Amino acid sequence: MFQIDDKILSADLLQQHFSCDLHTCGGVCCVHGASGAPLEPDEEQELRRELSNFAIFLTEKGRKAIAEQGVAVIDGDGDLTTPLVPNGEECAYAYFTPDGLCLCAIERAFLEGKTAYRKPISCHLYPIRVKKCGENHALYYDQWGICSCAREKGEREKLPVFRFLKEPIIRKFGEKFHEQLEEVYTQVVKRSKIVKKSKDASNMYA
Repeated sequence: MFQIDDKILSADLLQQHFSCDLHTCGGVCCVHGASGAPLEPDEEQELRRELSNFAIFLTEKGRKAIAEQGVAVIDGDGDLTTPLVPNGEECAYAYFTPDGLCLCAIERAFLEGKTAYRKPISCHLYPIRVKKCGENHALYYDQWGICSCAREKGEREKLPVFRFLKEPIIRKFGEKFHEQLEEVYTQVVKRSKIVKKSKDASNMYA
């Protein structure tokens, strides 16, 4: 663990690798789960305000779920989340491409310039999860089994979690914070190289 300002972070964000492999997993993170995506309080208003801008991309089941449940719901744990479709698991804001990929209707509208709201920040930041701890924010790496292909791809690309998520980290916490993460990462890499050289030297004369 390490701390930057009011943020307490898991070292996994620097040490572990991740890169979404959508064509392997099919976007199942929008389908599996006991409840919808976590929402921040102001995002409920954002969803209500922008609904007409992305509704065209929703599935019929998704539109029905939102009409019946609202743009946001309180789940079994008392958390504000996106609704799920009736008798199913997928998020009400998901849609499926002809080749079976599950994608976000809100993000599609954003990419087509129809809304300024990209998607819930918890989705954008995943696999980083954020918890409020008093005055601090705790950021940790959530290793979900269905994302094993993303971990394998991240390893191949040598892409640390925090670099893969540069855009959403800046969206949530600002550019300066990501720069601070880069500085910490550089220090960690430098230290590990020094330790490795020291071990190699010790082994040479053992």
